Amino acid sequence: MAIWQHTGPEGQGGTARFAFSDRSGGVSKAPYTATNLGGHVGDDPEAVAANRSLVAFELGFTDPGNVVYMNQIHGADVAYASAQWQGRAPDVDALVTDRRHLALAVLVADCVPVLLADAEAGVVAAAHAGRPGMKAGVVPAAIERMVALGAAPERIVAVTGPSVCGLCYEVPERMRADVAEKVPASYAVTRQGTPGLDVAEGVWAQLEASGIDLKTSVRLRVCTQESEDYYSFRGEGTTGRFAGFVWLD
Repeated sequence: MAIWQHTGPEGQGGTARFAFSDRSGGVSKAPYTATNLGGHVGDDPEAVAANRSLVAFELGFTDPGNVVYMNQIHGADVAYASAQWQGRAPDVDALVTDRRHLALAVLVADCVPVLLADAEAGVVAAAHAGRPGMKAGVVPAAIERMVALGAAPERIVAVTGPSVCGLCYEVPERMRADVAEKVPASYAVTRQGTPGLDVAEGVWAQLEASGIDLKTSVRLRVCTQESEDYYSFRGEGTTGRFAGFVWLD
């Protein structure tokens, strides 16, 4: 199992940690091979639970309950997490917390996983930015909730993970025009010269507009549709989900 990890700044609120899983090393069978973390895609629930435990252990958590997930619905709502959910996880596309040693997870398979941390304030957030969520402003909404908890935009470090690139993400012309009207930076043209969207580029424009210093942030320029290391809904249809994680030690 390969886990990409990045250590961010250290502040009074702890040390910021960022990570992304890939699809290797888990127990899920095809077409979810192998570390599928998504419980909503038709995979064996026991396999998903086992994979989540394996990943939690790789991240340094002996209790999988210290990694919290959400039920993502391609919107812009944000929920505060203080501990493992009692019952069903909330229907939101971003989580925020000021609790140390609690990892926030975002599931993706082409959408942009956005991880945010202000180590000085001790506040982190994870956002699921697909095309609808980006257009709706889920990333600015997550930053606003962080600020309400004491974070400062100029201190926030952002890390975005693998996602489908603008050269691969073909969409109808009307859809491109509609999204680009709201987020101009997302306008793209595919390798075939057809209308496309670059959701990651749109997200980074939103981060900059929110006051985040992009020079201190990290963007993993890996296209999920082109890489065999990550799940891609557009490339595979029925498939699993990998995840991004952010927390404070």
